[in-house]
Amino acid sequence: MAAVRTATVTWSGDLMSGAGSVSAGSSDTFTDLPVSWASRTEDAEGRTSPEELLAAAHASCYAMAFSADLGRAGTPPEHLHVSAEVTFEKLDTGWTVVSSVLTVIGHVPGCTEEAFKRIAEDAKDGCPISRALAGNVALSVQATLETHA
Repeated sequence: MAAVRTATVTWSGDLMSGAGSVSAGSSDTFTDLPVSWASRTEDAEGRTSPEELLAAAHASCYAMAFSADLGRAGTPPEHLHVSAEVTFEKLDTGWTVVSSVLTVIGHVPGCTEEAFKRIAEDAKDGCPISRALAGNVALSVQATLETHA
């Protein structure tokens, strides 16, 4: 069975001076987050952007995929902290999302540094959001295994 999720945007005005708001349709967990062109290309000033929402989607999807892969390897994580940095850049062809850099720090008892980095790369390639971006956006992951003395 397919999972379908929705979001809605209301926009007023032209691109440069207009503004809008985005709301979660499926979960109702956020409503009327302000969004504008300036929040994409200049300071956010309390507004979100499609790229910030993409970063949130990528980080959360990756955390789930990496957690699952670590568990399948027999070393479930005690803790993962994942961030995604999505870059929106003006190219000759126009504004485009050019990259998403994932950074993960994890505390994973019983996991070696080598296995952690290998599984991190595999999860980057297997995460559904990564697969949606693959071929269009440069994807990378920087993985650090925490060790506690």
